[in-house]
Amino acid sequence: MLTTDFVPGTPNWIDLGASDTDAAVAFYSAVFGWTFRSAGPDAGGYGFFQRDGGTVAALGPLTGEGASPAWTPYFHTGDADATSRAVEQAGGTVRVPPMDVFTAGRMAAFTDPTGADFAVWQPGDTKGVDTVMEPATLCWTELRTTDVPAAKDFYAAVLSWEYRDMDMGGGMVYSVVSAPGGPAGDPGHGGIMPRPEEGPAAAPGSAWYPYFGAADCDTTFATATAHGATPLVPPTDVTGVGRLALLKDPAGATFALIKGDPATP
Repeated sequence: MLTTDFVPGTPNWIDLGASDTDAAVAFYSAVFGWTFRSAGPDAGGYGFFQRDGGTVAALGPLTGEGASPAWTPYFHTGDADATSRAVEQAGGTVRVPPMDVFTAGRMAAFTDPTGADFAVWQPGDTKGVDTVMEPATLCWTELRTTDVPAAKDFYAAVLSWEYRDMDMGGGMVYSVVSAPGGPAGDPGHGGIMPRPEEGPAAAPGSAWYPYFGAADCDTTFATATAHGATPLVPPTDVTGVGRLALLKDPAGATFALIKGDPATP
């Protein structure tokens, strides 16, 4: 599961690229009770979503030409430059070459061979987010992809991921992701699944989605839709997982809510 004892290959940061950062702050503050703190005048509008004084996510303006609002997960690396080389060797694309972020750390951003964007964070002064696995914090990362085997091969080569495949019925297999070096019996920090071809949750390509914890999935879902979110999957019980929902924020960035099954570790 996610922890803040970050090991290589596990999520340690997440940020939202927004077309209107003020509107994004207003929406996520209403839904999760987050506050926003600017990273300073030299940060280009980048800053931090906070809960109880700790950073749980980040926000910045869109910078790439033609970019759309989206959440991007960052995975821990001890060497962003080496990871960048591994991405190219495995057939991915380097969108942002490795660069220092003041003394906070070193980052790089990529696109996997199936078209999903992600990034890595090599910690400096900032190790990662301060809190996970609680309401209004990151609890899971999920890749919905056009090519599951290609995605699994790529991330195994780049981030040394291991997989546990679960038959979800109806011919759908969900691959739970874990990274070497985590705790014994690690239940995983994310998943990979086929992109839905039909219905509201269908998407034009591969993408990573964050799951944020909810003390009450239905209430948080209702708050989000009341503030302009588009429902994709209404609150739904999944045996052994919990109750979850999928939405698009008012600008079009997709995210999920989850309240874990109390009977499941």
